[in-house]
Amino acid sequence: MGGLLMDHPFNWYAVYTKPRNEKKLVSRLLEKGIEAYVPLRKTLKQWSDRKKFVEETLITSYAFVKIRKEQYQDVLNTPGAVRYIWFSGKPAVIPDKQIEALKLITGASVEIECVPDTIPKGSLVRISSGILKGFTGELVNFAGKHKVVLRVDHLDKIFLLTISQSLLEPVVLA
Repeated sequence: MGGLLMDHPFNWYAVYTKPRNEKKLVSRLLEKGIEAYVPLRKTLKQWSDRKKFVEETLITSYAFVKIRKEQYQDVLNTPGAVRYIWFSGKPAVIPDKQIEALKLITGASVEIECVPDTIPKGSLVRISSGILKGFTGELVNFAGKHKVVLRVDHLDKIFLLTISQSLLEPVVLA
């Protein structure tokens, strides 16, 4: 039995969802016993009579699932799922460490935004203290401000974090 799991490991995949179905899809997949994740961020919304913090999806129309290949169809047969994100002719595998980094940054109280991946690569930096201590990203200039970038393979999107430069140290590659 152990060989079966070795031949068919669990991997993270990005799933394109119907509009505004990210959280519903994840809920349905979790009910089926399938590990699923949607990155959320807290945003302050203002209505005419009040302000309220709400959780919004960080990447519109995307959710992530951790499955074996045998579970592909089960995910697609779940209401809200549209298709997998493909790369080189097959569903794109998202590295575990990138999903863990997404979970870490969305759980921290930092300003984060998701934008198209059009920014040139920056120099590697490491966050030296706080909840994100040890997180490594790239330091880039975006809209006249320094931001730390997390790139997720095959999504053509990057995540920009606003971090005080006093908390950043350069990463020296050996």
